[in-house]
Amino acid sequence: MDTAVNVNTRSTVARILWMHRWSPRLLSFRLSREPGFRFVPGQFARLGLLKENGAPVWRAYSMTSATWDEHLEFYSIVVPDGAFTSRLAQLAVGDEVMIERTANGFFTTDRFADGRDLWMLGTGTGLAPYLSILQDESTWQRFDRLILVHCARLAEDLAYRDEIAALRQHPLWAAQGHKLIYRPVVTRETAPGALHARIPELIRQGGLETAVGLPFSDADSRFMICGSPDMVRDTHKALMGRGFRLSRLAAPGHIAVENAW
Repeated sequence: MDTAVNVNTRSTVARILWMHRWSPRLLSFRLSREPGFRFVPGQFARLGLLKENGAPVWRAYSMTSATWDEHLEFYSIVVPDGAFTSRLAQLAVGDEVMIERTANGFFTTDRFADGRDLWMLGTGTGLAPYLSILQDESTWQRFDRLILVHCARLAEDLAYRDEIAALRQHPLWAAQGHKLIYRPVVTRETAPGALHARIPELIRQGGLETAVGLPFSDADSRFMICGSPDMVRDTHKALMGRGFRLSRLAAPGHIAVENAW
């Protein structure tokens, strides 16, 4: 499928270099990267495809790749009859996707005042920005504990588990690999090694702290929340109920949020 189009100065065309299916509903793909494209871990790019009538449809995708990678990697759910993802799922290596030349977003660790523990809470493709953040050396230098909590409906949807485990051995921070704590969560079935409840419930009931062996605290805990709008809202509310507050530019706090769709 050829998606070549005339693009304006704000966007260009990138070629698909690699695609991987994690499950029938989830895929990852890599795009070629312009040398001048820059981003901060946690930011997103806007990608575009053409509809049958020739009109473009754009969607925002967080980068999962490191800032130094020569490619840009993204993680996507496939929505049946979705205007963008149903077309994306039909593409193959060599096909083209439009991409805006400037990254966007403020879902970055510089939103926070210093703290000891970085809690990265995500559902589904809300995992994506954390994979980039965890490939940033400054993340490992700044925080003493990096707690990644990934929630999915089914165990087969817990993507990137091998890649997450391999992060502990990266040569830039292998001596600090013990800092990373990974806790998978599955909501619609039981799975070995995974918690079984929604993240907001685990927070309200204290189950997440117990499972990790690390209590929340005003001085030490910083929270990033990325996932479905319902999950973001409910998790934010649960943390506010524990006394934590949203971090703003003028008043750094404990919580940063981003909807994954």
